[in-house]
Amino acid sequence: MDRGLLSEQALGLIRRAIITGELPPGEAIKDIDLANRLGLSRTPVREALARLTDEGLIETKPHSYTRVTPLNAQAVRDALEVVQTMHALATRLAVPKLIAVHLDAMRAANLRFTAAVESGSVEDAMQYDDAFHDVLVQACGNHAVAATIYRYTPLLHRAERLQFGSPLGRDSASMHERIIAACEAGYGDLAAALAEENWASLSALMDKAE
Repeated sequence: MDRGLLSEQALGLIRRAIITGELPPGEAIKDIDLANRLGLSRTPVREALARLTDEGLIETKPHSYTRVTPLNAQAVRDALEVVQTMHALATRLAVPKLIAVHLDAMRAANLRFTAAVESGSVEDAMQYDDAFHDVLVQACGNHAVAATIYRYTPLLHRAERLQFGSPLGRDSASMHERIIAACEAGYGDLAAALAEENWASLSALMDKAE
């Protein structure tokens, strides 16, 4: 496996461990320990940690520590504002470009999302919620929008998993159906507003928790 693939593998494994709480907030990180744990060399682990630092899941103080970033409500709210706005923009841009295969993919993802919510599988629900929205992110064709969403979403996933145990609330499946209907009808502004409202449910969960 080449270096790039090893780095991606390390990134996915470490990110998942942080999001699920296997590596809890404030946990000290040593690249050599992680490398041994994952069965990888230190180089891809270091590259993964650098990317996770950019995502806000790892923080480093030179000559002092590298650790999992403690939970910070304001940081999550800041990320949510960005992600929420970018998803609305992605949806508005995507609607004129959607064809049947996109709508079918959104419906399939929402069916899996609904089943995961009903079975109580938070991790699967988050995966299929991502898959649903990713159809629109990919279809919009704007790399800057997509990159921004992918950069900040992991921070939100950790808050969802550790603080709420809820995939953006229990009403997301019906909201997804409304988004699909607006997309199918070609109503870009409506679909964008619904997408923004869908992500606002995480803010409501934060307000309730606080």
